Amino acid sequence: MVQRWSVPKPIAVGKATMDDGTEISLRRHGNPDGTRMVLSHANGFATDAYYPFWRLLLDRFDLVVYDFRNHGWNAVTSFAAHNIPMFVDDNKYVAKAIEAQFGPKPRIGVFHSLSGQTAAVEASRVDNAYEALVLFDPFFCPPGCDPRHRARLEKNMGGMADAAKRRRSNFESAAAYAERLRRSPAFERLRPGVADLIARTTLRESADRSEFELRCPREYEAKIYEQGIQYVNSVEIEALSCPVKVIGSDPVEPHSFLPTVVMKEILELNYDFIPETTHFLQLEEPEECVATMLQFVSEVLPDSLR
Repeated sequence: MVQRWSVPKPIAVGKATMDDGTEISLRRHGNPDGTRMVLSHANGFATDAYYPFWRLLLDRFDLVVYDFRNHGWNAVTSFAAHNIPMFVDDNKYVAKAIEAQFGPKPRIGVFHSLSGQTAAVEASRVDNAYEALVLFDPFFCPPGCDPRHRARLEKNMGGMADAAKRRRSNFESAAAYAERLRRSPAFERLRPGVADLIARTTLRESADRSEFELRCPREYEAKIYEQGIQYVNSVEIEALSCPVKVIGSDPVEPHSFLPTVVMKEILELNYDFIPETTHFLQLEEPEECVATMLQFVSEVLPDSLR
């Protein structure tokens, strides 16, 4: 029997209003008495797609999940405002809204790829909204980083921008999209049933209900990949305002995104990688990802695990 992942109904739903009026949905799950964790996703994805990962945290943590503007539960809004500096700014409004609506509490940020990059940019510029950050396979190249690292990032992100532009934007069903994901080498290591979950959480019915369309339009996704290389050196590691853990995919795997094997700055980061995983490591080996993350949390915030 094929496993079907069903994201539970949130125990509370709220919203954060950005500086330009854009609204971002907030969903609360888990244990309201636990330490708060805030989670978000990669470019073009949705945080509900990570349920196989964050379900392992529900008993212990007070989880708040949200999608970036023009992703997931959120409506599609201005293309001009869809950019990395705006995402970084949005994070501040999201953190304030979480505290205002769900109560003040220290927060641990758990982010992947794009959301990891923007969280790190914010944390290296201002006093951070989080007590600690766990970043899964983020894409950044600190000032002075190995040129080979930057060249590989630039190549990868350019390739993903091109792929996003070519991607089909409409599908006859979520099942049809899931089947396309399963045939893609980038997703071949996903846990059973996860491709279907990704399809259900990243597609919505079209206005006339005749087909399904991407929640994050392909031109929006491509724009962020094209911009990404401009901001990979925006993170100053020595300026990070809270403890940070980077958990990467296996650097020798073909679809590993963070090329740590040539990154001399790795000694400046609290870094681990999960063997035999790719960029979507949280959906391939969620138990190992959680265990590695909680080891870090136990070291920097021991009271949070009581």
